[in-house]
Amino acid sequence: MDEASLHQEIQEYLKSENKSEITLSEEHCSALADVLQTSEEVLDELDLNKYNTTEEGRLRLIPAVRNCRKAVLTGCGLTETHCASLASALKSNPSHLRELDLNSNCYLQDSGVALLSTGLESPNCRLETLRLIDCSLTELGCASLASALKSNPSHLRELELSANYEVEDSGVKLLCGFLESPQCRLEILGLTYCNLSAISCAYLASALKSNPSHLRALYLNDNNVQDSGVKSLCEILQNPQCRLEGLRSVY
Repeated sequence: MDEASLHQEIQEYLKSENKSEITLSEEHCSALADVLQTSEEVLDELDLNKYNTTEEGRLRLIPAVRNCRKAVLTGCGLTETHCASLASALKSNPSHLRELDLNSNCYLQDSGVALLSTGLESPNCRLETLRLIDCSLTELGCASLASALKSNPSHLRELELSANYEVEDSGVKLLCGFLESPQCRLEILGLTYCNLSAISCAYLASALKSNPSHLRALYLNDNNVQDSGVKSLCEILQNPQCRLEGLRSVY
């Protein structure tokens, strides 16, 4: 009877026009996740920060990601454990997720990205936007991403890795293995505040020389790329197939 009552409360919550004013317990969030992920209607967006609950309550909503097109999980204290649910959503058939925003989850780290990458490499994955700003990634996280995206390269359009200070040149070198893939269709790449030097620009120039026609925006702000790095980037711009519309490389 308690479970029936809980689900009745969730149905009333879903019909409410003032959801932001209703406080959800952690048990409510578990029940809501069950309802949302089994609904016949796919959610356009699931933003965990819009729910009035505790951090643990928000984390209990993560399974509902399986049944939405856009998931916003910024600053929710995600760890490696939660990435298993996200990977499962990306592997599901059909996989509805097209946009995944995981910004400002500093405990995610390389181990979480490694798990997430098992979903990205699935042939069912159709993700178009992946944001991982300030998630404590290093070269190891870039290795996982590059490997997964080389396996399934044709859907991703935006990859945002800014404010991961330990990505460094070695991480960019690994990502370039994905960028130079003939099937890569990436349009936006964010690498602001990643502790990069001029050599990263050389890696990017080489990769984009192989596959120049898709990237529209490249963000390298607040990295020490210096004049020699800008010179390498100019090689990209000189290519008649280059379609870059936005390039930021100011130190």
